[in-house]
Amino acid sequence: MAQLSKHLKELRVLFCQTSPASASTRSFVEKNYKELKKANPKLPILIRECSGTQPQLWARYDMGVERGIRLEGMSETQISKAVGDLAKGGASLKS
Repeated sequence: MAQLSKHLKELRVLFCQTSPASASTRSFVEKNYKELKKANPKLPILIRECSGTQPQLWARYDMGVERGIRLEGMSETQISKAVGDLAKGGASLKS
């Protein structure tokens, strides 16, 4: 996760503050945000909390290309893998 800014222009995490469906996403953000930001200080990491929102992860790449993943039902480990997968997706766009 230390090389996110190499392939991503922006990372957005959307979730509900109270819903059980967003519980693991909230926990992931609470435990990993500081580490992610420290490792990628220039990468905008946006946290969007909105009542009733399904948990989602969005990545923006060069030329405005965006990809998203629904996080409902995922564990924190699976969410971490999803972040890495989105970063790898940015690498493939540059090839």
